[in-house]
Amino acid sequence: MTRECDVVVLGMGTCGEDASLRLATAGVDVIGVESRLIGGECPYWACLPSKSMIRSANLLTEARRAHGLVGAVDVSPDWGVIASRIRSEITGGWDDSAGVSRFESRGGRFVRGHGRLVAPRVVEVDGARIEARRGVLVATGSRPFIPPVEGLEDVAYWTNHDAIEVEELPRSLVILGGGPVGCELGQVFARFGVAVTIVEGQRLLRTEEPEVSQLVHEALKEDGIDVRLGVRAQSVESDGDSVAIRLGDGNTLTADRIMVATGRRGDAESLGVTAAGATTTKGFIDVDGTMRAGEGLWAIGDVTGVVLLTQVAEYQGMIAVEDILGGDPPPADYTVMPRAIFTDPEVGGVGLTESEARAAGHDVMVTVKDLRATFRGWIHRVGNEGLIKLVADPEEDRLLGATVAGPHATDVMGFLALAIQERTALRNLVHTIYAFPTFYGAVGEALGAYGRGLVRVLDPDTAPMFDDPESRIGV
Repeated sequence: MTRECDVVVLGMGTCGEDASLRLATAGVDVIGVESRLIGGECPYWACLPSKSMIRSANLLTEARRAHGLVGAVDVSPDWGVIASRIRSEITGGWDDSAGVSRFESRGGRFVRGHGRLVAPRVVEVDGARIEARRGVLVATGSRPFIPPVEGLEDVAYWTNHDAIEVEELPRSLVILGGGPVGCELGQVFARFGVAVTIVEGQRLLRTEEPEVSQLVHEALKEDGIDVRLGVRAQSVESDGDSVAIRLGDGNTLTADRIMVATGRRGDAESLGVTAAGATTTKGFIDVDGTMRAGEGLWAIGDVTGVVLLTQVAEYQGMIAVEDILGGDPPPADYTVMPRAIFTDPEVGGVGLTESEARAAGHDVMVTVKDLRATFRGWIHRVGNEGLIKLVADPEEDRLLGATVAGPHATDVMGFLALAIQERTALRNLVHTIYAFPTFYGAVGEALGAYGRGLVRVLDPDTAPMFDDPESRIGV
């Protein structure tokens, strides 16, 4: 049996679902194919449930911090409350029937199964053939990368799926990987009494500024997490009750559970994309600026390997849909890429890091401001650890990158992303009126936008970026 349609959307994760809905709303005859759940990782095992867990853990810690400001507060944490909310409210019991109904109500046709390309514009799903008149949009996401550690495949290791679905916490947990997932979930579990160890071969959050890595390292230690840096797991074995992890430095860790958080990998070859004219690199589909991977073939999201973030997937989907509909979208530009890490302190970053800016040949000016030495940070008091790092090119009169760590950092980052995207002149940022006292206003303090004399009261040793009226940009 052969079905026909205008477009096949192969993979109905977050970006695939959104793209299929937009195409169907535009009157395109769409067939959506998904082997797991419509919505994918983000609503069921990543963005939404993990941030719900983080919200609960942060509330618990804020209550414990309250004695410094309001007196004694007693809290009795209960993981069952969090697990119940994840199961019933956030994920809906890992049931995507609402997503299926939403898609079909727009005129889409849904097929549950494993799909792969067998020819240009032709997808086969568990033996059934679908031919697309316009083409195929691939949005199948990525898979956890499991490092080649001796014995790891023989133990019941966790991925983010197991961590999100856990009903009863283990007494102890070793996490392989100190990236965003390992740091975020490790902190959550530690705050609920789990003895957590994070093993990372380099530094925590290694793609972020080194000052942030150190800040988060100290925060995790405060939560009782044992952080092992510069070392990797060599072998793993289990006796059925616990897991033993032998490290490269000769030490052995023992825990109830082991979790793998060492990144994601592509699996494009299993999709048969080369049969449709696409090329791949390290398991990811190669695309151009309009997300085209071949004649009548587009790819978006993690499967492209560009940047494995939900916001990037949605951005790519917007471009691909416009191209499929016959528009003329501007090619993708990833220069200004906002990043959000929901540790405590939160970390928000956008644009180039200092090392990236210097490597690109920019004439770099940098300032780093301790958030505790800003007016809002000082008022906040407990839980006010953080920093603001600004990387500018005074010759080009613009910010190149910014990193904010601390309370609400991922929201403060928003206006900085816009400033970098629009190449806002530094003099305009300095002459902006910032509400006082606010966390975003702390960026103004770091720039020297106001109170250049007063800011030295809290921070006598650090000058704002533009402290001198005869500065290089004449602010």
